[in-house]
Amino acid sequence: MKQGIHPENYRVVAFKDMSNNDVFLTKSTVDTKETIEVDGTEYPLYKLEISRTSHPYYTGKSKLVDTAGRIDKFKNKYAKFKK
Repeated sequence: MKQGIHPENYRVVAFKDMSNNDVFLTKSTVDTKETIEVDGTEYPLYKLEISRTSHPYYTGKSKLVDTAGRIDKFKNKYAKFKK
């Protein structure tokens, strides 16, 4: 393996989903300013807005979209251009 080509700051980082306070650990080189204690060990903290535990695609909790209302709004908006 070549020396000096790998990042110096590759370490375990705690990622925290701010929407549901889920914390998971993984290795990363992300720059952090805060720390958090997980299971008695202090880790650098990186805050996320959304993660696999809160994203609708992964949780299966997708929002119901009112397509009929959207179509009616579109038709009403552009009805004046109809010949």
